[in-house]
Amino acid sequence: GLIIGLGEWVIRNAFAQLRDWLDAGLPLLRMSVNISALQFRQPGFADFLKAQLALHRLPAGCIELELTESVLMKNLEEVLRTLTDIKALGILLAIDDFGTGFSSLGYLRRFPIDRLKIDQSFVRDIDTTPVNESIARAIVALADSLSLEIVAEGIEREAEAAVLQRLNCQQGQGYLFSR
Repeated sequence: GLIIGLGEWVIRNAFAQLRDWLDAGLPLLRMSVNISALQFRQPGFADFLKAQLALHRLPAGCIELELTESVLMKNLEEVLRTLTDIKALGILLAIDDFGTGFSSLGYLRRFPIDRLKIDQSFVRDIDTTPVNESIARAIVALADSLSLEIVAEGIEREAEAAVLQRLNCQQGQGYLFSR
């Protein structure tokens, strides 16, 4: 449990250091602070951040919190609520060590994988949801660069299939083809 107190100390000191630099006339820069999973899950974490921003008179856009994928994978609803509260403060968020946790890209190197499957949550409404198209495009490019087959799951409409074909997705499955 010591990480919680230590994490609060780090935030207070990082914010104080940034305030000192600003008071000394240095230009505004982005201060990144790594956040532990335990610290992130503490009730009132966003309120603590808000208080520290006010205490140190910092514009929120100069603070970035770095979270690991593991932080994001438990208690999804609570995580989303906390992330939303933090974003409402204007604080930036980064996923640290992306691809090394639950969506590990390292597994693609070590395991004899032949195919990547684009989850249906990215396929659904891909024709009207730009972020879904962007994610699918990235997955297709990753599969192509690693010489892996690519399959899109959950295709239900012609418009979804058309977007995936345009992205060079090799295969698809879903109710559009057969129930």
